[in-house]
Amino acid sequence: MTRSRRPPATLLSLIVVAILWEIVGQLKLIADGAFPPLSDIASQFWHDRGDYPQHTLATIEAAAIGFVIGNAIAIGLAVVFSRVPALERLLRGIGLTLFSVPFIALVPVLLIAFSAGTARIILAALAVYFPTMVSTLVGLRQIDPRLVDVIRAAGGGDREVMRLVRFRSALPSVFAGLRIAAPAAMLGAMLAEFGGGFRWGLGSYLLGSLGQADPARIWGIGLVATAVAAGGYGLFAVLGNRVAGSTLGATTAIAAGPEALEGGRRDPLWLRVLFTLGSAALVLAVWSLGLRILGISPVVAKTPLAVVHYLTSGYGAGDARHELWAALGQTIPLMFLGLGCGLAAAFVLALTLSLRPALASAFLPFALVSQTMPLPALTPLLVLVFGRGVLAIVMVTISVTFFPSFVTIAQGLAQSPQGPTDIVQVYGGSNLTVLRYVRLPNSIPYLLTAARLAAPRALLGVMIAEFLATGTGIGNLVNSARGMLDYGMIWAIAAVAVVIALALTQLVGVLEHRVWKRFGV
Repeated sequence: MTRSRRPPATLLSLIVVAILWEIVGQLKLIADGAFPPLSDIASQFWHDRGDYPQHTLATIEAAAIGFVIGNAIAIGLAVVFSRVPALERLLRGIGLTLFSVPFIALVPVLLIAFSAGTARIILAALAVYFPTMVSTLVGLRQIDPRLVDVIRAAGGGDREVMRLVRFRSALPSVFAGLRIAAPAAMLGAMLAEFGGGFRWGLGSYLLGSLGQADPARIWGIGLVATAVAAGGYGLFAVLGNRVAGSTLGATTAIAAGPEALEGGRRDPLWLRVLFTLGSAALVLAVWSLGLRILGISPVVAKTPLAVVHYLTSGYGAGDARHELWAALGQTIPLMFLGLGCGLAAAFVLALTLSLRPALASAFLPFALVSQTMPLPALTPLLVLVFGRGVLAIVMVTISVTFFPSFVTIAQGLAQSPQGPTDIVQVYGGSNLTVLRYVRLPNSIPYLLTAARLAAPRALLGVMIAEFLATGTGIGNLVNSARGMLDYGMIWAIAAVAVVIALALTQLVGVLEHRVWKRFGV
């Protein structure tokens, strides 16, 4: 007797969604035609097929060059940091700054300092640096100490330990970082195209199509950008499974607790404060010296002291502060709202899938789309559906914070201790009881880790939505300052945005340390 072969849940879910998409689009049930049917998107794509090769290749070329440069630096520095932990702690401020800076605020600065093509590559490289560096560093540090003892007993030194133990053990984490870095490189390249006046590039093509009132074309560009980013994501997923023999989730290494990033130790408070102050001072020094080395005119390039002067005692400082505070008053509440909604959605879905694991395969394609669709491509699509108000901003913010939060929380639920689980089940507890008394408490530290990772992304999401759609907040202030050649405001926005993102990340990090210690995870 032969077994019936049923299509996998993933394929069935895709077919169902495609059919529903077509029906909803044909009936114009959403946004009165702003959500076109797939047939219209395909028809428009075929009509525009001659435009896509040059636009797509231009973005892929910049993203690929930035991807290689950024990841080479990230992996190289992770190796150095694993051998010299003090150096990593001193340079941590620079890494956190790169992780926290909203790229929409960085684009005008890079376009001031470099040519448009170079700025596009630099932004792609910056976008990939932090996830790959952290993943690699965690992988290099999380090794079996017995293997190190064997190497040293055989006469091997630090070089042999690195080559035979650390780097081999880190391969799954390296490829996990590369999976995240592939869509991030597309994000960086497309953001630069929004402000660089490029003739070719998917970002330029999308920006030029926004005013043409053609939703099918905008959806087509967004889906092409998503396909390219998803292709890079999938490529490194396959390579990671083949080379490293790993099926770890894409954010597993990055979701590691704070102790993993510090090599398993906790220094005295005074020493942590000293390293923090030294790291902050180094960030300011690199900022000042970098501008001097590049030789950019001080009229355009503002040092930290020049930014402080601009906001405190310079001509029109009062008006500048008023504009900046008014814009922040619009942006910050929406950032917290979107971040809270994104974390809540991720938490609820992770709990649901922990109770119904069979649903995970059907949900996977849509989770990957939210991970791989570049934010500049996603934002116009959400604006088409939800309009140009607060709802669009919140939806953009939810979309960029949801996936990494979901994977991190799901990991915490999956790594619940087996002993307490067995005890609950022996006494007749159901899966819901196990979830309530074992998995849910175990997932709380991971929820805070997710918040730490998502906070800078939430600010970036709000700023991009403001920049492209609503004309409010600091996202719009970036746009107006660039149009008025107000370089002081551009640098001030970039600095303030980094400070806000860093402060929120550090605040969650402090709470995260306490919770990890409390739960003993």
